[in-house]
Amino acid sequence: MTGPRGEPAAFTVVQSTLAMAPALEAIQRASFPTLAADELITAAHYRAHIERFPEGQLAVVTAERQLVACSTDFRTTFDFDHIEHRYIDAVDHNWLGRHDPDGDWLYGADVGVLPEYRRRGLARRLYEARHALVRRLRLRGHVAGGLLRGYGAWKARMAVDEYVARVVAGELVDPTLTAQLRCGFEVRGIIQSYVTDPSCDNKAALIVWPNPEYCDA
Repeated sequence: MTGPRGEPAAFTVVQSTLAMAPALEAIQRASFPTLAADELITAAHYRAHIERFPEGQLAVVTAERQLVACSTDFRTTFDFDHIEHRYIDAVDHNWLGRHDPDGDWLYGADVGVLPEYRRRGLARRLYEARHALVRRLRLRGHVAGGLLRGYGAWKARMAVDEYVARVVAGELVDPTLTAQLRCGFEVRGIIQSYVTDPSCDNKAALIVWPNPEYCDA
């Protein structure tokens, strides 16, 4: 595996630390350039996440310890009969104040990769680590709002339901959802007003990775 200029690079998934907060904010801003400013996660938010639920905060570092990707999760319960919700409400305005230590689902609040390090499997590495956490905590699974980052360019030509159906069928490629489907997620619905971002027309797919090891007993 090589870095952006062809140099050798080894990537490791680690638990985020307080000292990483400024670099985590930089990844967030580079990953979501069209997201509304008040929905971006700042260094102060990341510090709060790490203090509140350290196991759910992950980062990818190079052999030189440069941070190039990260993810944020918290535990919650989830009402699958009423899926419409705003991202900013779910994450308590990015403070994760609704983290429930007894929640039976891991909620994927965020995953970001520096643009120059994309297409190297780093998001997949983060998802694999998060799913390992789901197994370790014996949760029902992983749930998230997958931003439909490609839909903004298609919204004048088709309804979002058709767009998602065609992405799921492999007829269209969405920069975010396609990768999430390859990581084992399934679409359970469409969230119409999830964020404020023209790239996805504010929409997200409700995606779920059920824990194959979960048992109600």
